[in-house]
This record gives sequence, C-alpha cells and structure tokens, in this order.
Amino acid sequence: MKQKVIIIGPAHPLRGGLASFDERLARQFQHQGYDTSIYTFSLQYPGFLFPGTTQFSSEPKPTDINIKVCINSVNPLNWLLVGNELRKLKPSIIIIRYWLPFMGPCLGTILRCAKTNGVTKLVCIADNVIPHEKRPGDKQFTQYCFKPIDAFVTMSDKVLIDLKTITQKPAQQIVHPLYDNFGEALPKEKARKHLGIASDENIILFFGFIRKYKGLDILLHAMKILKEKMVNGAFKGCKLLIAGEYYEDKKQYDDLIAELDIADQLILRTDFISDSEVRFYLSAADFVIQPYRNATQSGVTPLAYHFEKPMLVTNVGGLPSLVPNGKVGLVAEPNPEAIAGKIEELYEIGEQHFIPHLREEKLKYSWQVLVDTIIRLAME
Repeated sequence: MKQKVIIIGPAHPLRGGLASFDERLARQFQHQGYDTSIYTFSLQYPGFLFPGTTQFSSEPKPTDINIKVCINSVNPLNWLLVGNELRKLKPSIIIIRYWLPFMGPCLGTILRCAKTNGVTKLVCIADNVIPHEKRPGDKQFTQYCFKPIDAFVTMSDKVLIDLKTITQKPAQQIVHPLYDNFGEALPKEKARKHLGIASDENIILFFGFIRKYKGLDILLHAMKILKEKMVNGAFKGCKLLIAGEYYEDKKQYDDLIAELDIADQLILRTDFISDSEVRFYLSAADFVIQPYRNATQSGVTPLAYHFEKPMLVTNVGGLPSLVPNGKVGLVAEPNPEAIAGKIEELYEIGEQHFIPHLREEKLKYSWQVLVDTIIRLAME
C-alpha cells in the first residue's frame, strides 16, 4: 500500500507561483511512488486583502493531480472540519506551505487537529518567516502555526536564519527547484513574434508580480541612465519588457515613467501572465533583471535557470548565493547606477558566455532533492 502524502497550500483553481510549485511538487511525490493529494483553499484571501485582479486561474484544471478545494482561511469551524478529516486519513506526511502570517491561525489549527492521530509528521516549506510587508500580529500568528510542526525546509539562507529566531526544530535549506512545468524554451525570434516584439532589439525582462520590495522603480531609474547613455552614443541601448500584474498602486509607476521620460524604452505587459504564456516571455528576453530591495529567495531565478537566461540580481537576501557572479549572471548593488552599469556589462560579455554555466548550475535544482529532503526530515 502506498504511503499517503498531503500538501496544504495554493493549487488550482488558484493561480500564481505557489500554486505552480505545489502542483509540481505533487507530481514529483507521485513519480516517487506516493499517494499524493493537495488540500487547497476555497477562500484564500478575503477580497480586500488581495491586491491583484483575481485570485483564480484561467488555465484548465490539472487532470493528473488530486486537488481538494476545501480550506476557508477565515472560518474557524472549517479549520476544525478539515483538521479532523486529515486526522482520520492518517497521512504519513503533511507538507505545509507557509508564506504569510495571515495564514497562521488557519494552518496552525488544522495542523493541531491532524497531528492528534499520533501518526502524521508535519513538514513545513517556509517561503518567508518574516514577511516583506510587516503587520501587527505577524510574529504571534507565525509562532502559532509553527508550534505543531516537526521540521522545516527553506530555500534561502535568509529564511533559515529568520526561522532560527522562531524555532529550533530541525530545518534544512535547499535550492529552489526549477520551474520545469512551463514547457521548453522557444527560439527567441519565435517567442518575440508571438508577443509582437521586434526581433532585432535588445530586450531585458522584469518578470512577476509588481510589489515595492521587488524594486521596479529602481530599475526604471536605471533605464533613464541607460537612455541617456544611448543618446550620447555610450551604450547601444535596450528595452525593458515588464511582464507581471501590479500588486500595488499602478499610478505611482505611470507617474514615474512619465517623469523619467522613458516610455519609449519600455514594453508593458502588466496583466497577469498565465502559465501557458510564461515560456514566451522568458524565451523572448536576452537577460532577466531582478532589482530587488530585499529578498529571501525568488521564484523568478529557477524560471531563468530552466529557460537558460542569464540574470542580473541585486546583492540582497539569498539572491547572490543563487546566481554565481560572472558565471550565470551578474550581481549589482540595489541602486540605479549600479544596475545600469551591470546591464551594460551583461551586453558587453554577451549572452552566450553564460549559457554553459547555466546548464551546469541548473543540475543542482532537482525536485527529487526536495522530496528526498522532506522524507528524511519526516523520518528523523
């Protein structure tokens, strides 16, 4: 009889990187012989807490994964019902995605109920321990969620360090596995034709939800510097493809673009990018730029690895450890002058220099490593 594993976290019909991750993780557990299900949210966030246009995916439901849509993040009675259901199922392992203190009361209550069966081990994948945007009660909600958990997996040293301020339970850091579920890379010309982008232009890419900590405004200031260098003949120029939905006030960015007079240097695709479109954006770019103010890890980095796109990351959080400088990309300080200079350097070095190093480095980013780590932690 197969051992039962249950993942608690976002999955279809919810959208976004966490949902894609959980579904890919479920497939890996199934591949390694486990009876795997995902318990996801019927209500993830109340509407007033969600900054985007919709929480739901337009993609078809996966047919190869058992996804149960049943968790209401704000209904304590629901938490007890789900927890008691999991208690009776007696899975060998429950894997919990933790990324936001708001989820602490819901997840903590479910886990307490489930664990009373005396059989199930609880392993948490902690994406963040200290959130990017802090709110009252964050620490208390996190502590409540973490108390019944047996062990933790993190995907950056920053999160591991933060975790140790909350709990001393067993924890293992691994690298974020590759997002290899978005299809294969396309020839650059084909991807650009699909997106309606000129094939003969230099294109850098900012990809993902637009939030303050990701530093898009810093990158826009860098684009102003590069535009001035282009006018003076000191730089051959490039355009910035911004692909991702605003998760904060769009007007502040529109105003900044107008103030800097760089609209002609930008290609704006600021709607949500569906899973089926991801590969076109990554394949169309010369380089991926992550100008973050602060970071734990980034789901964009394993995307860039999968599509073999050199990166520029800022020297914050866990990003530099994931992007060996000069090999798979470059590391810059998080200010416009440094980022502009490193973008120039990327084009001076050339895309092809980085490709062999990307192919070698990406071998470390295995889903089997994550599954084997979770199983080992659960058995300790």
